[in-house]
Amino acid sequence: MSRIPVKKHLMIFLALALLAVFPGVALAAPLDQFKNLEGAIDIAGGTAHIPVMKDAAQQIMQVNPKIRITVAGGGSGVGVQKVGAGLVAIGNTGRALTPEEISKYGLKTFPFAIDGVAVAVNPKNPVQALTSQQVCDIFAGKVANWKQVGGKDAPIDLYTRDEASGTRETFWKKLLKKGPIGDKANVVASNGAMKVAIAQDANAIGYVGIGHLDATVVGVKLDGVDPTQENAKNGKYPVVRLLYMNTKGEPTPLVKAFIDYIKSPEGAKLIAKHGYIPTP
Repeated sequence: MSRIPVKKHLMIFLALALLAVFPGVALAAPLDQFKNLEGAIDIAGGTAHIPVMKDAAQQIMQVNPKIRITVAGGGSGVGVQKVGAGLVAIGNTGRALTPEEISKYGLKTFPFAIDGVAVAVNPKNPVQALTSQQVCDIFAGKVANWKQVGGKDAPIDLYTRDEASGTRETFWKKLLKKGPIGDKANVVASNGAMKVAIAQDANAIGYVGIGHLDATVVGVKLDGVDPTQENAKNGKYPVVRLLYMNTKGEPTPLVKAFIDYIKSPEGAKLIAKHGYIPTP
């Protein structure tokens, strides 16, 4: 019969003692902080954030119907503008705020998840591995047929995001090295719209947050590295960004509770559920 080390005995004893003296503190759930609060939280901005925000909002509103939380997209630029103008309580961005944005609006920023940005193609496309240079050439319009990169003889249908997108900014800076994106590229408004476009077009190529990859879109292996969150976390996959919640000045007690919940162990489960990695 194995023996429990003395240190472990002591830790167990202390934990039981704390439970006996402070049962409410030890057993308090992260959602309990919302029971005595009420009011509204409007959220807008980065579209990669939406699944996590919606799940958290639903759980909070189930605990306390006096709290109303709305979640909208629009892109990182919209998130900055709306929170800066006081139109929403939280403006989400898929990129870090610029010093100008912080000083202009008096913004506070709260990173909560790590996300990679994957080159994505239709599952029917036989080309599911590319080099960084090939991707740059495709998006610049230098390579316009899949046959040039080992695929079938078919035109490449290029998809990109608008300039307000944090996903676009990360992709453009870290993979395209601020190189050109062809004028003929189709512009879509969100990660969700990008997925739909690629899923419906066998000749498509675009990019989405790794958390959005599923059976409808395939993440292209880049320079031999699979676009997984684990590879994004350990540094093997290079196209990586943080996801942020941003507020104008210090958050109100209700908004702070929401941010704390997203960054809690329960919030971390929601983040992981949607394919992202919680920040430490």
